[in-house]
Amino acid sequence: MTDPGEWCGQVCTELHAAWAIAKKDILIYYLKPNIIVSGMLFPIFMFLAFAIGRPEVPAVMIPGLIAITILFSASSIEPVSIPIERRMKTFDRLLSAPISLHTVVLGESMSGFLYSLGIAFVPLIAGLILFPTPIVGFAALIAGLVLTSFCFATMGTLFAAYPTESPGDIMSMLNLVRLPLIFVSGVLIPLEQIPQIGQYIAYFSPLTYGNDLIQAAFAGDTHFNPVIDIVMLLLFILAFQFVANRLYKKYND
Repeated sequence: MTDPGEWCGQVCTELHAAWAIAKKDILIYYLKPNIIVSGMLFPIFMFLAFAIGRPEVPAVMIPGLIAITILFSASSIEPVSIPIERRMKTFDRLLSAPISLHTVVLGESMSGFLYSLGIAFVPLIAGLILFPTPIVGFAALIAGLVLTSFCFATMGTLFAAYPTESPGDIMSMLNLVRLPLIFVSGVLIPLEQIPQIGQYIAYFSPLTYGNDLIQAAFAGDTHFNPVIDIVMLLLFILAFQFVANRLYKKYND
C-alpha cells in the first residue's frame, strides 16, 4: 500500500515538473510573431469583421470576443512549440525524463492556458472601458475564463501530438476545427438563427458552453444553466487530456 507521504511527494514532484515545462514555453515561445498573430490579432480582426454594423448589445459582443480570443490564443502555443522541439530533438529528451506522460501533457497545456488567460484580459478590459456594461456574475466570469482557457489549451496539446516537425501541418488541421466551431457555437450568430443541424452540432462544441458561461457573467442571453456549462467544460477537458495522453503514447512508443 502506497505511503500517503510518498504519494504526496510524487504529486508535488510531478506538478513541479509540469510547471517547469510551462515556464520553458513561456520564456521561449510567447513572443514569437506567429503566435502573436494567430493567438491575438487574427481573432480580434475576425470578430470585428463580423461584428461591425451588427445590432448586438455589448453584453453579447464582449463575451463573444473574449471566447474567440481564448479559442485561438489557448490552442496556439503547443502546435508551434512541440513541432519545433521535435525538430530540435529536445522533445524526445522531455519524453525520456523521469516524469509521467500525464505530466508532460499537463505542462504543455498549462503554457497555453496561462497565455490565453493573460490575453483574455485584453478584450475584457477594453470592452469594459469602451462599453458601460457591468459584470453581474464574477464567479461565472472566472469559471468561464479558467475552464475555457484550459479546455482549448488541452485541445491544442492534443492536436500537437501529430508526429510532425512543421507547425504549419498542425495549424492547418487545427483551423479545420477552430473555424467551424466559431460559426456553430453561438458566438457570432445566435444559436436560434443557426439551421437545425447546426444547433445539434453546437451541443458537441466546447466553445458553445464557454461562450454561454461568459455570457452569463455579463447578463447576456444564455441557453444553459451555468452549472451545465461548467460540467460540460470539465468533461471536455478530461476527454481531451485522455485522448492526448493516448496519442502521445501511441506516437512515441
